[in-house]
Amino acid sequence: MNITVYLGAMEGLDPDLKAAVRELGSWIGQSKNALVYGGSRTGLMGELADSTLKAGGRVTGVEPEFFIESNLQMEGLSELIVTKDIAARRKKMIELGDAFIAFPGGTGTLEEISEVMSMVSLGQLKAPCILYDLKDYYAGLKAQLEHMIELGLSSRQRQEGICFAKDLDQIKEIINRCV
Repeated sequence: MNITVYLGAMEGLDPDLKAAVRELGSWIGQSKNALVYGGSRTGLMGELADSTLKAGGRVTGVEPEFFIESNLQMEGLSELIVTKDIAARRKKMIELGDAFIAFPGGTGTLEEISEVMSMVSLGQLKAPCILYDLKDYYAGLKAQLEHMIELGLSSRQRQEGICFAKDLDQIKEIINRCV
């Protein structure tokens, strides 16, 4: 299966992020799944791609032209898809994905997983949508989603496919349950 992972091109300050992203990449590669990600060689993105490749996995990077012009693409990928812009990149990553994971990241990560969450809640996408809640990173978003339900602006049924996982074992359980 193609596992689309959204995450930052920055490394972050917590060394546990790098360790967790390497663990995720190693599992993707060892389990014979394939990684779809943003294509960058920098930060957590680069760590994820590198660990997946080292574990024998296939890695597809999807990167907009302006990142290519800045020479941010990872070398040695199984495939690099260049898109016109960020919107086309988001669309292509969704097209390619069978499961979606948001690792802790910045505003771009939030934008990308928000589109997946919306599509899942509207029934337009039948795939696991997992927020990797490492060290309660997504606790605020989880509370916001709960608040939406409390106010009658969303429902449990609509949010059924949006899952939070504390670690890789929970990610594996969710993917195995949904596929």
